[in-house]
Amino acid sequence: MELLSHLSIGIESALSWSNLLYCFVGVTLGTLVGVLPGLGPVATIAMLLPVTYGLSPDAALIMLAGIYYGAQYGGSTAAILVNLPGESSSLVTCLDGHAMARSGRAGAALGIAALGSFFAGTLATLVVAVAAVPLADFALRFGPADYFSLMVLGLIAAVVLAQGDIFKAVAMTLLGLLLGLVGVDVNSGAERFTFGIPELAEGFGFVVVSMGIFGIGEIIANLEHEHTRAGVIRTVGPLLPTRDDYRRSWKPVLRGSALGTLLGVLPGGGAMLSSFASYMLEKRLAKDRSRFGKGAIEGVAGPESANNAGAQTSFIPLLVMGLPSNAVMALMIGAMMIHGIVPGPQVMTERPELFWGVIVSMWVGNALLLLLNLPLIGIWVRLLSVPYRMLYPAILLFCCIGVFSVNNSLFDVLLTVGFGLLGYLFIKLRCEPAPLLLGFVLGPLMEENLRRAMLLSHGDPSVFLTRPISATLLLLGVGFLVLLALPRFRATREVAFAED
Repeated sequence: MELLSHLSIGIESALSWSNLLYCFVGVTLGTLVGVLPGLGPVATIAMLLPVTYGLSPDAALIMLAGIYYGAQYGGSTAAILVNLPGESSSLVTCLDGHAMARSGRAGAALGIAALGSFFAGTLATLVVAVAAVPLADFALRFGPADYFSLMVLGLIAAVVLAQGDIFKAVAMTLLGLLLGLVGVDVNSGAERFTFGIPELAEGFGFVVVSMGIFGIGEIIANLEHEHTRAGVIRTVGPLLPTRDDYRRSWKPVLRGSALGTLLGVLPGGGAMLSSFASYMLEKRLAKDRSRFGKGAIEGVAGPESANNAGAQTSFIPLLVMGLPSNAVMALMIGAMMIHGIVPGPQVMTERPELFWGVIVSMWVGNALLLLLNLPLIGIWVRLLSVPYRMLYPAILLFCCIGVFSVNNSLFDVLLTVGFGLLGYLFIKLRCEPAPLLLGFVLGPLMEENLRRAMLLSHGDPSVFLTRPISATLLLLGVGFLVLLALPRFRATREVAFAED
C-alpha cells in the first residue's frame, strides 16, 4: 500500500502537462543524439545543464533522464543502419544488426531492438520503484565513515569497470579528485590551488568541466572521423519481426533485461557493460555460434534489452544514495545541485514529488520512445545523412552561450575551451574521461565525509574498520582489486572493451 501511495504521487507529478512535455522533449532529444553518431547523452546533457536553471527541479531531472535512456533507443538505429554506434552501449549491436540490415532485414532488427528495449525499460523501472524504499531506509543508517567507504568502493569499481587501460583510468580518477579540491577550503577558509586567480576561489564549475571535456572535446574528435561514415541503408523493410524472430528473441530479451537490471547498479557499469555482457552470454549459450556476426537476431535482442535495463537501474545509486554510478549520473547530480537539492536518501521524504515523479516518468518515457522509434523511422533515416560539419558550428555556439549564461563570465568560456582541448587530448591518448568526472564530483564529498568521520571519532582512523557497514564496503573494494589482479579477469576485460 505504501508503494501505491508513493506511485500515486509520482503519477500526479509525471503526468502534469509541463513534466509530460519535458519528458517528451527529453526522449526526443535522446533519440536524436543517439541516432546521430558523435553526440551521445553525456555531451548533450552537459550542454543542456545551463538550460535547466529556468526549469523546475522535477522537470529538469525528467528531461535529462529522458535524454539518457532515450539515447539507448536511438543508438541502435545508427548501429543497424550505418554500422556506427550512436551511443557506446550500442557498439555490439553493429555486429549483427548491420548484418541483418545488409541482408534486407533492417526493419526486423529495428523492431526487435525497440520492443526489447521497451520491455527491459519497463521491467527495470519496476525494480527501481520496488527497491527504492527499502534501500533508502537502509541508506539512512549510513554515517560519515560509511559514506566515505561507499565512495571509495564506487571509485574503485568505476576504475575496474572503466573502458580502456586500467592505469589510465586510475590517473584520470586522481586528476578528477585533484580538480575537485580547487577553491576555498570549507574548514579553514584558505584558498587551494588557485594560483592567485580570483575566479578560481569557488573552484571549477561543474558545467565548465563537463561541457568542455564531453562537449567541445567530442566535437573536435568527431570532425576527424567525418569522412569515415558509411552509407546509410535506406531500405528498411517491415518493422514487425516474424514469428521465428520472436521465437529466437524472447529468451535473449528476458536474459538481457535481467542482466542489465543487475549490472546497471554497479559503479562504472550501466548500459555499456550490460550490453557487452549480454552479447557474450548469448553467444556462449547459442547452439550455433557461427551465426553471430552474420545477422543473428539474438545478438540484437539481448544487448539492446540489456543496455536499456542498465540505463534505468543506474538511477538507483543516484536516487537512493545520492552517488553517481557513471558520467551521466554525475551530470544528474550536478543538475540537482544547481537547483539546491542535496542528493541522498532524504530526497525521498523531503521531495517525494521529485523522487517518484522521475521514476514514473521512466514508464511514460519508454512508452513515448516506442511511439517515436517505430512509426517515425523514416525521419531518423533521413537525419543520418546530415553531414556532421553542418551540425558542429551550432553545437559550439550553444556550448559557449550556455556556459556564459551561468555566471555571465567570459573567464568561464575560456576555461571551457581549455577543458575542451584537454578532453581532445584525452581522446587522442585513449584516456576514458568518465572516471575523471566521477572523481571530480565525489572528491569534495569524500573529503567532507572523511573530515566529519575523523572529527566524530576524535582522530581515530579505526572508525572506518570498526563500523560494520564501512568495513564491509572496504572489503568489497579490496575484492575488486583482487579481481583485477587475476590474469583471466584482465584478459576478459580487455576483450570486452576492445572497440576494434
